[in-house]
Amino acid sequence: MPITTGAHSLPIVSMRGITKSFPNVLANDDINFDIFESEIHALLGENGAGKSTLMKILYGFYREDSGEILQRNKPISIKSPQDARNYQIGMVFQDFTQIPAFSVLENIALFLPDLQPVYKQKEVEERITELAERYGLHVDPYTIVSKLSIGEQQKVEILKLLLSDARLLILDEPTRVLAPHEVEALFEVLDNLRKDGYAIVIITHKFKEVFACSDRITVLREGRVADTMLRTEANEKILIRMMFAKELPELQAVQKIDHKTEDVPVLKLTNIETFSEGNTVSLKKINLEIFPGEIVGVAGVSGNGQKELGDVILGMEKSVVGEKLLFGKDFTNRAIREIRRSGVGFIPENPLLMATTPFMTVLENMVLTNTDRYSRHGGLKIDWQAVKTDYQMTQEELGFTFPFYSMPKSLSGGNLQKMVIVREMTHDPRLLIALYITRGLDAQSTIAVHRALLQSCENGAGVLLISEDLEELFALSDRLIVLFKGEIVDTFQPSETTMYKVGHLMTGALGS
Repeated sequence: MPITTGAHSLPIVSMRGITKSFPNVLANDDINFDIFESEIHALLGENGAGKSTLMKILYGFYREDSGEILQRNKPISIKSPQDARNYQIGMVFQDFTQIPAFSVLENIALFLPDLQPVYKQKEVEERITELAERYGLHVDPYTIVSKLSIGEQQKVEILKLLLSDARLLILDEPTRVLAPHEVEALFEVLDNLRKDGYAIVIITHKFKEVFACSDRITVLREGRVADTMLRTEANEKILIRMMFAKELPELQAVQKIDHKTEDVPVLKLTNIETFSEGNTVSLKKINLEIFPGEIVGVAGVSGNGQKELGDVILGMEKSVVGEKLLFGKDFTNRAIREIRRSGVGFIPENPLLMATTPFMTVLENMVLTNTDRYSRHGGLKIDWQAVKTDYQMTQEELGFTFPFYSMPKSLSGGNLQKMVIVREMTHDPRLLIALYITRGLDAQSTIAVHRALLQSCENGAGVLLISEDLEELFALSDRLIVLFKGEIVDTFQPSETTMYKVGHLMTGALGS
């Protein structure tokens, strides 16, 4: 069980008066933040509240504009991640920093501060095995990282930090790609680390997990500390009020359209197969229909064919076998442009890399997928006022706010996701392919997006919802499929199964 005193004589690290600005954004505003040994400290806040920025300052990824960092009451200077590691501070980012073609042992060895030019493999193996046994981080040192599940890759990241002698571990959204049983296993690891005196900071949006593992909670709002409290003093309503300065409305279910078998599917895939290259997964005999007004959820651990499924539907990847129908018409080998024009919206898994041009403004990015709609005088001019009016209307409907003249590269991950959602939902797609649509979004934004999806269905659209959040899939989906290694291994109505059964199917643990 988590400790609940929160009282220690001296913080292992203190951040005092931390302020950090980016162009047009005050990310951190005079923040004070203490971290103690033997505790898990949850850091909460809405998108753009400054959580990741604050922790990246502590890890040396960013430099603060003003303020100071103290270790056991003594000022320290952290100008780089190497400086942070020298002060026994480590961070696991949302996207793991691993070399896929190297083994677990080789990846860990490269991170060790005391690695010799010619290292003894057996010694590194023994160090890995000892820590793995002690903290339940079991992973084969000689397995190639690309062959590991996401949960196993996360273990490798934690082992890297422990073997580099980190005593303060920062985990950024550590459960976002884990199945339920993997989340439980992670919390057991963290509990064991806490018992041995480690300090742990978790950046998260999930209240359930805050209450499951944390000792203290700090909430940021608009770049400032709203409050810090013991986990035993908090409940979900208190935290929501601290995050948003108001209570959030309940998500009201929209009456779904009762689609009939004689309806023409908005999407029909028949025996679709693809050819894999490099680290991609090949799809095998994919048969799938989505009807108007229906949400079909896709559960699976990242890397099991979700991206490839979305790419095939959008036309980014060609099928070597099978047929693809959109709205009753054959689109098997049609170009992406034709598919998009037919009424298909697409929210990819990585908006910065796959859906935006980082050095164009938000407003300019809004036009990229709808140039025909806003072109004037034969394409010589863009009607920028029409662009702004359309997207402001969708922003207001969703309750989102972000600056039109900022560049995507300056936005937080959550605000970048909001930008792409606004663009893709402004013109009422007939089919929406949404990969991890609420990843990185705070509670208020998640409710808004869920409402928008349900409203789209009420208007007759079909939705393919790809997510690792089983609560989201169970709450929204009419039907649920599970992808594993490029195959649909089972299909359910959510009421017919449990999250744990789906979680085990997602990870291939069929007999568990």
